[in-house]
Amino acid sequence: MSKIGIVHIITGLNSGGAEAMLNKLLSRMDKEVFDLQVVSLTGRGTYGEKIESLGVKVYALCMKRGRFSIIGFCRLIKLLRDLKPDLLQGWMYHGNLAAQLASFFIKWQVPVLWNIRHSLYSFAYEKKGTAIVIKICRYLTGFPRRIVYNSKTSAEQHEYLGYRGDKRIIIPNGFDVNLFSPSIESGKAVRHELDVSSDTLLIGLIGRYHPMKDHTNFLQAASLLLKDYSNVHFLLAGTQVDGRNERLNQVINNLNISTNVHLLGERIDVPRLTAALDIASSSSYAEAFSNVIGEAMGCGVPCVVTDVGESSSIVGDTGLVVPPRDPVALANGWRKLIELGRDKRLALGMMARQRIIENFSLDAVVKKYEMLYKEVLGRS
Repeated sequence: MSKIGIVHIITGLNSGGAEAMLNKLLSRMDKEVFDLQVVSLTGRGTYGEKIESLGVKVYALCMKRGRFSIIGFCRLIKLLRDLKPDLLQGWMYHGNLAAQLASFFIKWQVPVLWNIRHSLYSFAYEKKGTAIVIKICRYLTGFPRRIVYNSKTSAEQHEYLGYRGDKRIIIPNGFDVNLFSPSIESGKAVRHELDVSSDTLLIGLIGRYHPMKDHTNFLQAASLLLKDYSNVHFLLAGTQVDGRNERLNQVINNLNISTNVHLLGERIDVPRLTAALDIASSSSYAEAFSNVIGEAMGCGVPCVVTDVGESSSIVGDTGLVVPPRDPVALANGWRKLIELGRDKRLALGMMARQRIIENFSLDAVVKKYEMLYKEVLGRS
């Protein structure tokens, strides 16, 4: 039997949760069964080279982000006609829309699946162009065979807006517990890099700079905690989370905490940084299914997270959940874990790792995608 040809169409390949999950999925899918290709509407970004190293061809259409291009769309149609896929998998709103519209211009009927990995609390949180695409997609939800969500919260929010509920399938994010694993050596090396003592307690926030991630909330909580624990340091890493970010630097300077805050920017050694932490956090006021929480738990790092999306269900009883946009509550959550002491914190972290292994392993998640694709094509 011939391989199942799947083209994944995604908005872009810069650092982000959707891009990371696509990369992980492609790394584990059975290439004896599936012929995989990726189309980025924009550029090759951070993940283009990584994906091609897996033996998966990446095509970048180089459209300007957030702008529709007739030339780019025509290139997409021509490319799909040449590739002749059995199935199109959209990723993110623009990728979903592009996949669906392009399918209308292909002579044979190719099933389309959407993949939504975003919470939808308010259109006020969205860029104007993204909000328009979300609303357009609402009127097209009768066309995709399935809509994959990574959280129940996200599914319910979109269905409240008008997305078809009978198309829903929930597949959570999966985590590579071999890549994200405990490492004493990482803790030593990262502290040496930061030029802090080996016993310095590190609290971290890993993630790109975006209003929804609420870095300001994290930094305000850091300022509060430092009043009682002046030796704690805070590690922040992700796209635009660096010294060139004027907004972040302004907040840090206004709070007078620059000595204890380390902005590392976009890094390729996220597993190493994560494993070095004593406590990990997600300070978001809107989130669907946080990758960084699961990755930290895989590293055996206990988490304090805000109560948005699926965050509370990810950590379960292995971490603490606090209200969003409440730096006092976030600081108090950190304080509780600090007061547990090192041994109890490590034990809690090992419980967190076991929870990820049992409930969110990457292999189990990949199997769900493979079964879905076979089911849609009648090859199960």
